[in-house]
Amino acid sequence: MGLVDLFIASTIPVLKVLLVTGLGSYLAFDHVGILGDDARKHLNNITFFVFSPALVYSNLAKTITYDSMAKLWFMPLNILITFIVGSVLGWVVIQITRAPSHLRGLIIGCCAAGNLGNLLLIIIPAVCKEKGSPFGDPDVCQTYGMSYASLSMAIGAIYLWSYVYNIVRVSSSSRSKDVEIINDSYVSNNNNNNNNNKSSIESLSPSSTTEPLLSSTQDHEIGLILPQDTFQHKPPVSLSDRIKQRLEMLLNKMNLKKLFSPSTTAAIAGFVVGLVPLIRKLIIGDEAPLRVLQDTALLLGDGAIPAVTLVMGGNLLKGLKGGSEIRKSIIFGIVFVRYVAMPLIGIVIVQGAIRFGIVHDNPLYQFVLLLQFALPPAMNIGTITQLFGAGESECSVIMLWCYLLASVALTVWSTLFLWLVS
Repeated sequence: MGLVDLFIASTIPVLKVLLVTGLGSYLAFDHVGILGDDARKHLNNITFFVFSPALVYSNLAKTITYDSMAKLWFMPLNILITFIVGSVLGWVVIQITRAPSHLRGLIIGCCAAGNLGNLLLIIIPAVCKEKGSPFGDPDVCQTYGMSYASLSMAIGAIYLWSYVYNIVRVSSSSRSKDVEIINDSYVSNNNNNNNNNKSSIESLSPSSTTEPLLSSTQDHEIGLILPQDTFQHKPPVSLSDRIKQRLEMLLNKMNLKKLFSPSTTAAIAGFVVGLVPLIRKLIIGDEAPLRVLQDTALLLGDGAIPAVTLVMGGNLLKGLKGGSEIRKSIIFGIVFVRYVAMPLIGIVIVQGAIRFGIVHDNPLYQFVLLLQFALPPAMNIGTITQLFGAGESECSVIMLWCYLLASVALTVWSTLFLWLVS
């Protein structure tokens, strides 16, 4: 297969994404008014709660078996590696650019979490349909490719809401503490000025010099203010109790509702249907008595890709409007990590896993593993910043530049990845 054919096969999917994204941005303009803030919010909710879970469930239930599970075990590990490597590189970007504290969680999240669901759901079927594709029959390629993308989407959602969510939460809480410190210092300064004025007035009173420094009543009040066990020896806490306390604190701080998102729940249901023979015979197949359930899920899942892409285009319009003073060095650092450092590291990791026999000889599966290292930041990071109100406008600008440059970066890296696996 020639290099030109590979380039064309990798360019067409990216162009499709750009066209639909551009349409979403156009519909979100004020003078058009079709995909405004409220419309994007409602469409995003429908996609999040209906379309995407139906897509994940239908593809996993149809393709997941015990044999495929034995071959796909490396994908969760590969996604975890992308998060670890991206976090380390994001920390380096923070140290070099000296980013403000309230943006550190956003930077690490953008470097660590790629768009592991939406873009793969668009790119892989488009690559399978191209004549120059090295993946064989288009229908078989699309069936298994969609299962790989669905599994990637479900695992990515777990990592995103368990790791990036808490990183941004900690970063935003540090900003709120700084604001509280500033406010407290302002209030204390005013109180000190008032106390100084009050003390100067009291110093003119004749009784002020005859009062004792501490009265018995004041002693009692201090005893109430200071805890009784301050001067008492506390019993040592065992290691098991400390671990238990830490786990309880972690579970309380983690958003389990977001962790088990609808897509993750749908993935679990897809695994159950695919791996339990009795349930599979009832739902999957042309002769299955409950095949209407699978057909309905497939019908709903077909709406996920266009809806997600239109919403993505509408959200990128925020970056075009500006309103953020984020430094160019931060944007350049994130772009360099996502489109230069991560893909190069991904080639080393995946090719090493292939050489040592960890990853089975399947070109489509290897292509998906490589592509997971070259994707732009996950769009849900913008949702997370909106939840905590920290770095929302900066996130819009970062997403704008990352997705504008994704057209070039994804085309180049997809061509190279296709050449490596073909």
